[in-house]
Amino acid sequence: MSLVITRLIGGLGNQMFQYATGRAVALRRDAVLKLDVTEFGAVGAHTKRRYELDAFSIHGSAASAADLAQFGRMGKPRSPRLDRLLGRLGIGRPNSDGTIYREPYFHYDPTVAELLAPVYLDGYWQSEKYFSDIAGVLRQEFAAKAPLDRENESLGARIDAVNAVSLHVRRGDYVSNPTTNRFHGVCPPDYYQGAVDYIAGRVGAPHLFVFSDDQEWTCANMRFSVPTTFVGVNPPDCGYRDMQLMARCRHHITANSSFSWWGAWLNPSLEKVVVVPKQWFWDSRNDARDLIPPNWVQL
Repeated sequence: MSLVITRLIGGLGNQMFQYATGRAVALRRDAVLKLDVTEFGAVGAHTKRRYELDAFSIHGSAASAADLAQFGRMGKPRSPRLDRLLGRLGIGRPNSDGTIYREPYFHYDPTVAELLAPVYLDGYWQSEKYFSDIAGVLRQEFAAKAPLDRENESLGARIDAVNAVSLHVRRGDYVSNPTTNRFHGVCPPDYYQGAVDYIAGRVGAPHLFVFSDDQEWTCANMRFSVPTTFVGVNPPDCGYRDMQLMARCRHHITANSSFSWWGAWLNPSLEKVVVVPKQWFWDSRNDARDLIPPNWVQL
């Protein structure tokens, strides 16, 4: 069978976008999907991140050195900014035997739907348009392999018993890293208050379940007029558990974060209300027009 390799970089949410797009291309072409995980554990820009998709029931194994060599990739980490520039210049687009395809810009690229295998995908691919045709498959494959432990299951039962709304506060390197802060920015408290008011005006008896990578700050600075539970059962290396609990909620308020994007997207309900920040990036160079599904509300 032909081969599709997708390059994984960044945190869990980014890895899920990259997997989802690779899986969609592989299924369309009846190809085998492999994952380039060489950015993790190597000396490079993403050593602070780790491979996290092994918590899920995915259909894709790590690409071998021989697999990568087919595309001239020798397992050395590269600069994402360099790769994005190469994509914009059209360098690395498929040739007659289908080699490397680099994301040329941030918004949806329809060329991806026509790609043939073998192909190596290099980008972020942050739009459901890349994989909406296999949404059911992905929701099954992004199910955790291990069942919830007692504490998480107890919280899950509480979520099921109320009109639960997940609310995600993303801080971490969005605050501590000046470069990341200038690029992403942090959603202000006014955004969250407006989002809670919006949902409270449209659904009955909402109960907030607040998720954050900085729960100490969140508990001290975020107060709402509806019942609120601050979720702190999972350590940082079990982020997928928080995502499971987010997806179990009926409605969602996301940060400008791929993590809470997926927490909302994995909820298959057609009745869900999802509120997202209108300004996804503080840096305007990335066009986020295709990042937000059309039925989500931007505030």
